[in-house]
Amino acid sequence: MRVTVLGPLRAWRDGTELELGPPRRKALLALLLTQVDQPVPADEIVEVLWGDNAPDSAMNVVHRHIGTLRKALGPVLVRASGGYRLHLDTGELDLLRFRALRADAAQSRRTGDDIAGTRQLLAALDLWHGPIAGGLPTAMRAHPLIARVEREYPDTVKEAVDAAMGAGDVHLERVLMPLRRAAHAHPLDETLHARLVTALARTGHTREARRSYEDVRRRLDEDLGLEPGPELAEAGARLRTRSDATAPASIPSPTAAGDGITPTTRPAQLPPDLGVFSGRHTELALARSLLSADGLPGRPVVISAIGGMAGVGKTTLALHWAHEVAPRYPDGQLFADLRGFDPGGATAAPAQILRGFLDALGVASEHIPLTVDAQASLYRSLLAGKRVLVVLDNARDPEQVRPLLPGAGGCLVIVTSRTFLSGLVAEGAHPVALDVLDEAASQELLARRLGTRRLTEQPDAVRDIVRACAGLPLALAVVSARMSMNPHGDLGVLASELTEDGERLATLSAGDPSTDLRTVFSWSYRALTPPAALLFRLLALHPGPEVSLDAASSLLGLPRPETRSALSELAGAHLLTERLAGRFGCHDLLRAYAGDLLQAHDSQDDQILALRRLLDHLLHSARHASALLAPQGEQPALPDPVDGAVVVGFRTREQAANWLESERAVILAAVAHGPARTHLPSRCWQLAATVELHLDRLGRWQEQLALQTAALDAAERAGDQTGRAHAHRALGFVHGRLGDPDAATEHLTTALDLFRAVADPAGEARTQRYLAFQANRDGRHEDALIHYGLAHTLYADSGNLTGQAQVHNEVGWTHILRGDHSRALVECHRAIDLHRQLGNPNGEAAAWDSLGYAHHHLSDHEQAIDCYRQALTLYRHLHDAYLEADTLVHIGDSQQAAGAPADADGSWRQALRILERLGHPDAAAVRQRLAG
Repeated sequence: MRVTVLGPLRAWRDGTELELGPPRRKALLALLLTQVDQPVPADEIVEVLWGDNAPDSAMNVVHRHIGTLRKALGPVLVRASGGYRLHLDTGELDLLRFRALRADAAQSRRTGDDIAGTRQLLAALDLWHGPIAGGLPTAMRAHPLIARVEREYPDTVKEAVDAAMGAGDVHLERVLMPLRRAAHAHPLDETLHARLVTALARTGHTREARRSYEDVRRRLDEDLGLEPGPELAEAGARLRTRSDATAPASIPSPTAAGDGITPTTRPAQLPPDLGVFSGRHTELALARSLLSADGLPGRPVVISAIGGMAGVGKTTLALHWAHEVAPRYPDGQLFADLRGFDPGGATAAPAQILRGFLDALGVASEHIPLTVDAQASLYRSLLAGKRVLVVLDNARDPEQVRPLLPGAGGCLVIVTSRTFLSGLVAEGAHPVALDVLDEAASQELLARRLGTRRLTEQPDAVRDIVRACAGLPLALAVVSARMSMNPHGDLGVLASELTEDGERLATLSAGDPSTDLRTVFSWSYRALTPPAALLFRLLALHPGPEVSLDAASSLLGLPRPETRSALSELAGAHLLTERLAGRFGCHDLLRAYAGDLLQAHDSQDDQILALRRLLDHLLHSARHASALLAPQGEQPALPDPVDGAVVVGFRTREQAANWLESERAVILAAVAHGPARTHLPSRCWQLAATVELHLDRLGRWQEQLALQTAALDAAERAGDQTGRAHAHRALGFVHGRLGDPDAATEHLTTALDLFRAVADPAGEARTQRYLAFQANRDGRHEDALIHYGLAHTLYADSGNLTGQAQVHNEVGWTHILRGDHSRALVECHRAIDLHRQLGNPNGEAAAWDSLGYAHHHLSDHEQAIDCYRQALTLYRHLHDAYLEADTLVHIGDSQQAAGAPADADGSWRQALRILERLGHPDAAAVRQRLAG
């Protein structure tokens, strides 16, 4: 038996190479090999193969794969401890030989023989022939159990360099090749690059050492917003003094991960402090006491409510304290509403919050990992050694919070929740529990809002009002807002109105019967004008987190000016809060109260009509935005918007992109939660299909997965075959993005069958193109051409010339991937001719760009530049700034290859100016070209 996993996964038995089967079976074997001679539990196998999307039949599939591997490998694969174990000898597995050589080297070095240690480590490194388990999907190889072995290669390179430092410069020269390879494969490993810089300088490669240092420093700065940590900085400092070019130098020992890390931007996400904050002296004193003299608590601070009471002022206290201590955290503030108790059930997922935090810290989208664990790891790395304040508001449970906690001290984390979060407290978090205010603190709150004179004139009435509010800050805030609208009103009359209403809302006060919130809320609600009262009720249908003016107008079915007045009235009554400019939200208790009123006062038909107006507002506005951003994108047919739905128009691509980003959380929640999936399921999948391309371009593939899964559920509940087809197609594409080709193919095949069943040739053709795209990703270019051929036939049979032109361009690109650039030229010319006939400048520009790429690979750089300039002219005419910049980058590449570096520099600089103006992450790659 002979097996290799340090590179392509291969196995031989009795001199014959074995067929290892499909990707999941190979991934199972790779997992067993990386954990060789150790039992691997069945649940870990399922996690590696499917992640969080394991089907009910997962264990049956595992058993079948195990059975097939047993037949191939023989008795070396056995059951063990609720899982499986693979036993191989050192001579049978390259990983075991590698580890044995590494252990021998460690023993040699312990005895002072660095020469032998260097030789043994170099022999170990020679066993690696590429990434571990090469050929498997990236997502599977990225699993920690497998990726951990991948780290053994750069770690061994570091050991080899350290040994060679003691063995002499002749041996150090031999280590340079694997050191360069490892540094290239791990461009952000500071300790590795510190060794590279030092080794190059010591062996006389001073110019390369300087270039290497500047390259990694620039990458850290531009790609991830990092600055060199102490080890790399010290190597650079020695290089600048040229000391290591003349005398031996040792490599400093590794420092704690994250030293010297600086985010690209300094986020400042805290919502504004309440200008009339009062009371909570004891709780503030406790919170302040948790910070040491330098402001480091070392552990999270959980601000919770006694008895889980809502409306007790947790967020208000957290934000007040956060603003007070913010100057002690100079590296920025992060804030997220986790929506743990949202009445509509739209709880924020950690993946969604992590992505937002990484965006805020300036991480370019192409550098954000795919998995939540990897995103959390990057987030912790960015915050390591930094002083950042993180506020996590309204958490449901510890599991929602843990991925968002920094990994080391230095940052202050403030968490609010209706629950005690005992799991976090047990792990060391500091609890700060809030109860209702006593009478004195309640009066202080009213005095801050209304002034002491008015309160002292009618003390008995004030006491009655305070008792009616039962010390709940939310109730007191609503009451004071109502009182401030009537500055000369008799407080006695207001107190009587409050105390005489016997309705109670004990369920919304988490079981506290003394808190008569319905009375307090109704007191303000009854004072509203009819449009404002109706809007308040209808807001219970909005999925949150904030409602815009256009969405509110659609709910009401009224023009914007009347809706704006209603919103201002609700904000003045403290029933809504303008959280961002033009975007309003309200407390969960108020939304729940609005929902009760809606059910009591508005018919089911009226509710569904309002919901339809809201969804049509989102759907048709998203359609307009998507059409502006991607005019060639194919979209499902939509019904006309109902009367009263506001459809937003956009003049520029920037406006369209900004709207989609502002409403992204609303769209996700609308599809995934609330009554829409029950009453209007077709709107759900149509909305998901409309924003699919936008989410894909942003790289928000985890959100895409959740959105399209919810869309599929809605379509299946309604028995909507067309909706199922679109959702399966989108799921197939995103699974391909996430590195799961089996799931991608399964969903796309299902979509193909459904589109055929509903006689939708355009949907069928697009699915064939997606299957071709997946085939190209897998290196199966001949299969891709078959799928493109089927797509072309479908487009031709239905007379869809635009689709045919797109297929010609994509076939041309496939030929480029195959290395058949001459055939690529033919297909790209066909695409150009068709798009010209159709008057489609977007498609024509894309085809010119592909044609240029083909000429570039034929080393016909002047012709390539001419083609690119054709595309550039069209993109400029279309005012498509991003694709203009992208084409300028391609022009620069061909100019560089043609031996005109000055011209290339000019083209790249033009592209960089555009990308920097757009704030696009591609700017980093252009800077690297200019630096090179």
